[in-house]
Amino acid sequence: MESGASTSPRRSDSSDSSTCSDGDDLLSSSSPKGTGIHRLPPLPCATDGAIAALVEELESPASSLDDLRRAAMELRLLAKHSPDNRLRIVAAGALPPLVALLSRPDPLLQEHGVTALLNLSLREDNRGAVVDAGAVGPLVRALRSAASPAARENAACALLRLAQLDGSAAAAIGRAGAVPVLVSLLESGGARGKKDAATALYALCSGAPEENGPRAVEAGAVRALLELMGEPERGMVEKAAYVLHALVGTAEGRAAAVAEGGVPVLVEMVEGGTPRHKEMATLCLLHVCEDSAAYRTMVAREGAIPPLVALSHSSDARPKLRAKAEVLVGLLRQPRSGSLFYV
Repeated sequence: MESGASTSPRRSDSSDSSTCSDGDDLLSSSSPKGTGIHRLPPLPCATDGAIAALVEELESPASSLDDLRRAAMELRLLAKHSPDNRLRIVAAGALPPLVALLSRPDPLLQEHGVTALLNLSLREDNRGAVVDAGAVGPLVRALRSAASPAARENAACALLRLAQLDGSAAAAIGRAGAVPVLVSLLESGGARGKKDAATALYALCSGAPEENGPRAVEAGAVRALLELMGEPERGMVEKAAYVLHALVGTAEGRAAAVAEGGVPVLVEMVEGGTPRHKEMATLCLLHVCEDSAAYRTMVAREGAIPPLVALSHSSDARPKLRAKAEVLVGLLRQPRSGSLFYV
């Protein structure tokens, strides 16, 4: 990862879900009539006894479907609105029964369970406990096949949060099969699904690049990312560029980026993109060019040198970006020279 620029997507505070929304503003529109499931007001606080009673309801074999839905929904909302509640819910032993909900056939129970786990994982010190409770596999299955689109999207967000725990968690999520499913969501999901998938893929591929990077390349992520980068009207250029930067750090990612027509897309971003787009495209091109004279020739022939020279002299660009652009210009003017290490 480049030392001269931040290559982490901007993340919101843990109490804000703008990076990966939790979908709690409205309950599922498919809630069956007459089940007692309805929109509830925010539940900002609850006693330890009330939380324990909700957990007991989830664990009781005597609980009806309506009882389970109500208890899961209330835990979901309690976890959404209060960082303190998130800790207390985990301490009350809610994780095993919430994870078990993901295997239930009822779509609304699945959605409540997934979203409750997402909301609990917003608190960093809960993430290890969520992983230890065996949530990764069920979340990946929900991502792949949950009936509710909200459940699938929230599963992507929950996996993102868990991947941020450490590299071993990111690797475990990749081994559970999350990467191809996220690539599929990136390709065919709605606007929110694409954003959630890109952010989760970034966390997985930057957290465990040796394992998850090749998985993403094999699943076709590079083509999907380049398509999004070539369509600025979708509002996905920056997120997609972050993920591509994580992938072109590997030989497989660089080869795929070139094979899928990435050079013209990146050069166009340097030429006419926003300042942030210019920066990410420059960093990606540096990776592409650093070890391959053939790739350097392709980039130079695509017309990259003039916009990079302009960027290297631009007073609007950050000093470190100007330096990166200058290094890349030097590489392109010596397309058949050996590898040049850059910092």
